[in-house]
Order: sequence, then structure tokens, then C-alpha cells
Amino acid sequence: MKTFLTLAALLALSPAFAADPAAAPAKAPKPAVHRYLIERTFPPGALAGLDATAKAKVNATNGKFGVRWVTSYANADETKTFCIYEGPSEAAVRQAATANNIPVDSVTEVPVTLSPK
Repeated sequence: MKTFLTLAALLALSPAFAADPAAAPAKAPKPAVHRYLIERTFPPGALAGLDATAKAKVNATNGKFGVRWVTSYANADETKTFCIYEGPSEAAVRQAATANNIPVDSVTEVPVTLSPK
């Protein structure tokens, strides 16, 4: 009898006999995050005022559109930037740029990472 009770207890705790998974509340799917390369052209000297306060303002505005600034690269005279952003869509990236009054020459989705190794 003791063996039967032990076996019954193990079966009751088994995932196969657990509560019906269909009865559990469904989790909302996470919105997809896409990665983009944004090319921008600025007038000479425009990036000279890009301090911590300006960056914080850009990041706060980006957040309203679900967009995140990952990193940026600039050419030597700082008139061209190449920025990596994450966001739900190209439209969201463009809307954030418009709200920040930042130019956009082109937006290219870059979902694939290639490594030299």
C-alpha cells in the first residue's frame, strides 16, 4: 500500500498530470525589436553641442517611440554619422528622428551580424 501511495504522489506531481496549460493565462508576445543603420548628414559644427544633456533628451524622446540609440560613428569632419538603433519598425525610427529634429538620409534594417572570426 505504501508503494502505491508513493507512486500515486509521484504521478500527481508529474508534469503530465499538472494543471491544464491551456487554462493558464496566455503571455502577451513581446514586440519584435529590429536593428537599423541610420545614415545622417549634418552641417559643419552641428555635432559640437552634443553633450550629455542633449543625448539624454534624444534618448528620452526615442523612448516615446520604443526606439533605442545603440551607438554612432562619425566621419572625421563630423558631418556624416552612421548610427545603430533598435526599434519596433523603420517608421518608429523615422518618427523619433523627426521628433528630435535630427536628419535621416537613409534607414537600412540590419538583422544579420557578421563577425571576422
